Formats: sequence, C-alpha cells, structure tokens
Amino acid sequence: MSAEDIEASKAPLMDHLIELRSRLIKALLAFGIAFIFCFFFAKQIYNVLVWPFVWVAGPENSKFIYTALLEYFLTQLKLALFGAGFISFPIVAAQIYKFVAPGLYKHERGAFLPYLIATPFFFVLGSMLVYFVVLPMLVRFSLGMQQAGGAETAQIQLLPKVGEYLSLMMSLIFAFGVAFQVPVILTLLGRIGIITAKQLREKRRYFIVIAFIIAAVLTPPDVISQASLAIPLLALYEGSIFAVAMVEKKAAAAKATAAGTPPSAAPPPPAANPAE
Repeated sequence: MSAEDIEASKAPLMDHLIELRSRLIKALLAFGIAFIFCFFFAKQIYNVLVWPFVWVAGPENSKFIYTALLEYFLTQLKLALFGAGFISFPIVAAQIYKFVAPGLYKHERGAFLPYLIATPFFFVLGSMLVYFVVLPMLVRFSLGMQQAGGAETAQIQLLPKVGEYLSLMMSLIFAFGVAFQVPVILTLLGRIGIITAKQLREKRRYFIVIAFIIAAVLTPPDVISQASLAIPLLALYEGSIFAVAMVEKKAAAAKATAAGTPPSAAPPPPAANPAE
C-alpha cells in the first residue's frame, strides 16, 4: 500500500470516528437526562412499582422497611439507573441505527428497522405481564405464607425491604422482557435462512417442555403463575412460526420475480400473415 492510499484511508476513518463520538454523546446525554429525571421522581416511581403489592395486600397491610442507613437512597439510585435505561433505550437504539444505516443497502435497512421497533415492543409487553399478572400472584402467594402468633407459635409477618422488592421487580422485568424476544429472534433467524417454519413446527413439542421449564424457574411454585408465562411463550412461538412462514413466502416471491424475464425483454409477438 502506497503512502497516498494510507492518506486516503485516514479521512473516512476519521469521519467514522467523529460520527461515532457524536452518536455516543447523544446517547449518553439522553441517558443522563433520563437518569436525572428518574432520580428526581424516584419516590413517585417507586410508589408506582409498589402498586401491585398494595393492590393485593391493601393499604393498611402494606409496609416496607429498610435496615441500613443508606439503603433507601441507594435503592433510589438503582431505580434511577434502571428507569434511565428503560426510558432512553429508544433514543440509544435510534443512534445505533443511524450510525449503522449508512453502511447498509436499502433493502438491508428496510429489513433491520422492523426488528429495531419490535424489540422494545415485546420487552414492554413482557414487563406489563410482570406488573399486572405475575407480581400480584407472587405477592398473594407470599402473603399466604404468613403465620399468626399463638400460645405456642411465633408470629411470622411479611415485611418487604425496599431494596429487595426493587431487585425482584427488576429481575422479573428483565427475565420476561428477554423471554418475550422469542418471536424477534426466531423471525430474524428465519429471515437469514438458519431456521425454517417447517423446522419450528417439528420442534414444537420440545419448545412446550422448554417453555414450562423457563416458567418454573422464573415464577413462584404454583400452577397459575407458571402458566402465566408458559402460555404466552407458547403463543409467541406459534406467532413466530407464522412470521417465519410469511418471511419465506416473501423471499420465494422475490426470488421468482428476480429469476423471471422482465416484460421489456420479452420477444415481440409474431407478425400476422397477410394471406390469412
């Protein structure tokens, strides 16, 4: 490589680095603003997260404690970080897409954009399942294990700690949000040709077992809680089969169109015989 080639390659590299720095600054700025906002309203946000517990236990039986001097403050910091990541994700994802998009072909950009939109959608869907279904079931199960005091028995009462409740909420939201990426991952694998709809149909019985294993690990040990995750996972798997089949159908149609003869290249029809 000559000196001229090296000098010519420096300009595009510097342009890419400047573009990357700009995208990183915007992403960090969005995260920082979201963090400040979430920390300022950390108590109000925590009260929203506590609502499933209050709804099941009742306001008169809802009492949270913290046993360390800075535990509640550190919990608010953790909540602000979690909320900032949640709120700023669309902006961060948009910056990643804008940085990568110029290096993609038009059809590649069109293929990548739907997955960028579907990922946060299914994550939020899993989070809503945790908030409205799974966590109330978990609270009801935990409250049912309390023990009233008696002549020969001690009183056993549930007093959740603020930090442990937030950690449980974050763990469940993250686990369900990732589990709900099944259709996104399977559709993407089908689009690049690694799996087919036929293979997914043949492996359905194995996924049923896997879905209930995942549900048994992530949810409380009762049938209702396990079914609350396993049944949506099975429904998402069936939707993934349909989505992969549609992707295959579109790919086959595009291939057939590319292999066919364009109308402009078709030979002209034979001229009519004057004698006829």
